[in-house]
Amino acid sequence: MARPMTLTRLAPPVRAPVPLPRRPRLTRGPELGLAVAAQLALLAVLRPGQAGLAVGVGYALASWALLGRAFRRRRALGPADHVTLARVVLTGGVAALVAGHLAGGGHTAALVAAASVALLLDGVDGQVARRTGTASRLGARFDMETDAFLVLVLSVEVAWSAGAWVLAIGAMRYAFGAAAWAAPWLRADLRPSVARKAVAVVQGVVLLVAAAGVVPHAGLLVAAALALLAWSFGRDVLWLFARRGGRARAARGRSTDGARRARLLDPVTR
Repeated sequence: MARPMTLTRLAPPVRAPVPLPRRPRLTRGPELGLAVAAQLALLAVLRPGQAGLAVGVGYALASWALLGRAFRRRRALGPADHVTLARVVLTGGVAALVAGHLAGGGHTAALVAAASVALLLDGVDGQVARRTGTASRLGARFDMETDAFLVLVLSVEVAWSAGAWVLAIGAMRYAFGAAAWAAPWLRADLRPSVARKAVAVVQGVVLLVAAAGVVPHAGLLVAAALALLAWSFGRDVLWLFARRGGRARAARGRSTDGARRARLLDPVTR
């Protein structure tokens, strides 16, 4: 007796999944170009006057040129860099408003608002860099220089009413950087310090409060902030001076990123 034949149904061929088209990602050039466009749009909204407009446009062009050079080896900016870039745009708006104020304009409320958002975002870019695993020395330098320029601009605003001595707050970071060109041991890495970060935050907050004019005797607060800043820089300079031998002697004449000569965008410790 013949066995019945079993028919096997062939399974349909498995088709490879069609890859979804990748969303085009902006490269460094268009990203910085959009930042310049955002800066100009912000100036149109703020209306800082002719002097402020000139400062804002000059700031936008200078930022575009400087950042284009700094990130020339990167195809695109990272997530944290985008947050810092937004702070760069806001800082440009603050600089324009300060220039307009010095020329006789107003807009104090807009200045305080823009500076407040820029200061609040200061704690965001670092968290984004850590969570996305994109932290880098260049990104940290980008963040640090944005902070330093915002503090410088706010010190100019407060100095207009409190006195020229307030400019020492904004100038101290740049004086340290200039000294690092002449004394390479100042470019050595500093140990992490919560106190240093806290003092840096205090500078921006106190200057913002003084610019807003919401508390009496703001000059005393600014003087206390300056004293704290001088203590912080002095402590770090003494620490670096005490350790200027050894490994620092071997690295003499080199920047912290391996260059044999100091360059404009070399990282410094502060």
